[in-house]
Amino acid sequence: MRTDGLLTLMQWLSPGFPLGTFGYSHGLEQAVADGGITSADDLRDWLRAVLTDGTGRNDAILLAEGYRSDDPTQIDTLARALAPSRERLLETTAQGESFCSTVNAVWGTDLPPLSLPVAVGAAARGQDIPLEPALQAYLHAFAAGLVSAAQRAMPLGQTQAQRVLAEITPLCQSMAATALTQTLDDLGSSAFMAEIAAMRHETLQPRIFRS
Repeated sequence: MRTDGLLTLMQWLSPGFPLGTFGYSHGLEQAVADGGITSADDLRDWLRAVLTDGTGRNDAILLAEGYRSDDPTQIDTLARALAPSRERLLETTAQGESFCSTVNAVWGTDLPPLSLPVAVGAAARGQDIPLEPALQAYLHAFAAGLVSAAQRAMPLGQTQAQRVLAEITPLCQSMAATALTQTLDDLGSSAFMAEIAAMRHETLQPRIFRS
């Protein structure tokens, strides 16, 4: 991959890119409030489940299909239908629309409003960025965003947080490699506790995050 492609991925998926990622916890805030996540080990286990059996897995497949498709809006329709709760739908669509708007303005593209994984896949294809590093970067950014949310929702020091993220990184790499061979037929989720937490979060008060 060209150096400029790597740097573009780093820019798109950095905390400084205007997606509002800091405002979403993906149901983690509810899991913390319920006492299901109280330690770094709990957080690592929760992240592994969400990545391998929940949104992470599905997002990787949707990103890859968005990359391959000549019409990513068709993949986007499915991505929206797969959102298991109102706030999960808001999370992927609001961030995706912000992503498309910024990429269009800065890189001169013409992406329609898309859910986030489909948007990243379509944008990476448009910039001739290889699919596998795009998948790796997306999954790592997803995990990093949740670790950052955990630091604000529970007692978790900076060193502990970075240790958790480092332990999750090899999983992001292996999942990216697997997603290269998967199709829409492989979509599915069994991270039930995370999904229920996301649904219950809609009525959590007080709360910090939008999801």
